[in-house]
Amino acid sequence: MFILFPRAAVLAVALLPYLATAAPLSLEAALQLAVQRSETTRAARAGASSATEAAHAAAQLPDPTLRIGVDNLPATGPDRFHTTRDSMTMKRIGISQEWLSADKRAARQAAADASVGRETVQVQAAAADTRRQTALAYVDAFYVGESLKLARLMAHHAHEELEASRARLSSAAGNSQDVLALAGAKGISEDETADILQQKDAAGVAFQRWTGVPPDELLPPGSIAVPLEAAYVAAHPTVAAMRRDVDVARQTAAVTASNRKPNWTWELAYGQRTGYSDMVSVGVSIPLPVAPGERQDRDIAAKLALVEKAEADLAEAIRVATAEYRSLRSDAQRLAQRIDRYRSGVVAPASQRTAAAIAAYRSNQGSLVTLFEARHAEVEAQRKLLTLQRDLAKTQFQLAFRPLTAEVAQ
Repeated sequence: MFILFPRAAVLAVALLPYLATAAPLSLEAALQLAVQRSETTRAARAGASSATEAAHAAAQLPDPTLRIGVDNLPATGPDRFHTTRDSMTMKRIGISQEWLSADKRAARQAAADASVGRETVQVQAAAADTRRQTALAYVDAFYVGESLKLARLMAHHAHEELEASRARLSSAAGNSQDVLALAGAKGISEDETADILQQKDAAGVAFQRWTGVPPDELLPPGSIAVPLEAAYVAAHPTVAAMRRDVDVARQTAAVTASNRKPNWTWELAYGQRTGYSDMVSVGVSIPLPVAPGERQDRDIAAKLALVEKAEADLAEAIRVATAEYRSLRSDAQRLAQRIDRYRSGVVAPASQRTAAAIAAYRSNQGSLVTLFEARHAEVEAQRKLLTLQRDLAKTQFQLAFRPLTAEVAQ
């Protein structure tokens, strides 16, 4: 609990302004909340911290080895297991050290640094994915809220017109067919409202999963700049991560290649004998690669094959990211065109039809059913326009929130 408390306190402080005041929540504020409470990002940070700590020790020499022993200890006879009766018995203490060349240590340090770079990209990728998912959830929650406003407006109109038709029927100015038609329309409007409420609840759950707060009141998401293709592909999380994978594979292959030259081990020992001079021993151990073609060379070939694999994966990831960008960019352009056409070709005429129906009804030249149909058609047109605007916003946000920062991608 002590470890989790500081994180919980920070998150509570971040949430306090939004819980204490009923101020509308902006997209940027929602993104900040989501990144602060993201466990995926926290896990990635822990991985980066682990790699950083390991990198500090990568270029260090192995720990020395303390060697203590007794040489030529009698095992039989009257002097057995006595360390001071036989002149050949020697008590020995020494230290040995495996030595890595500067080139080997530099290769290991480079491999460790490459791993740190890869884990750093994973942190940024986790944060970028959290922001993207939060932005999409924000868009869904905002536009379903706008659709709910239209559905409730339509239900309100249906109720008003049904009551008016009943009043006209009681005064013999209306007819029962209008009342029945408007009663059915009122039921349809209420069902549409219930359906959107269900969608709103689902969108609220998805939004709260990322931010921890309900989407009670959201500000319009606004427009966002879309990156160019080259910037998008270069900073795509998958591409950036695989670039680091290539770097890690190359540095790992370099470490394996450096192992073809064996490490020497130096040893220094001091021996104490009874009745004779003490002795100092100095030695070196050198491994003998008797079959490098069957061992070391095959290890190197295996690592080089992994380098080729990483390069092929990177090339494929670049193709996928390029196709993804072009597809999303095309969708965004077509949706923008459809919105312009729909606004001028459908929404504007529907609004004019409603105005004409209101004028006709007020002059006793139109029925309530005709007025309701005109209003319903206008609301449906506005709801379809909201759907197109939502799809455009989600497409633009997928383009904008997918890439990493340029510094991390390089």
